[in-house]
Amino acid sequence: MAIVNVTDQSFNQEVEGQGTVLVDFWAPWCGPCKMIAPILEELDTEIGEQVKIAKVNVDDNPESASRFGVMSIPTLIVFKDGQPVDKVVGLQSKDALKGVLSRHS
Repeated sequence: MAIVNVTDQSFNQEVEGQGTVLVDFWAPWCGPCKMIAPILEELDTEIGEQVKIAKVNVDDNPESASRFGVMSIPTLIVFKDGQPVDKVVGLQSKDALKGVLSRHS
């Protein structure tokens, strides 16, 4: 499955009721966000069948960021059946993200 770009308008449709979804709140000017992007691509290749990965550009979609209390980026929130169940802030390794996801998938 490919990584999906989500907007404020499409957030509910793309995330809620979709099983396990990892949402990356990011911005184009954020260095750590650029560093985590290839890690998310690798995760999508490895476990994309079990976990949907979505990205929300906080500059273009401030409502979603505000709704979930995103104060720093990158912030990654794990949603299970539409409900936020876990949150990690800052650059994470692929193994760390796999560990977080394994608790919820």
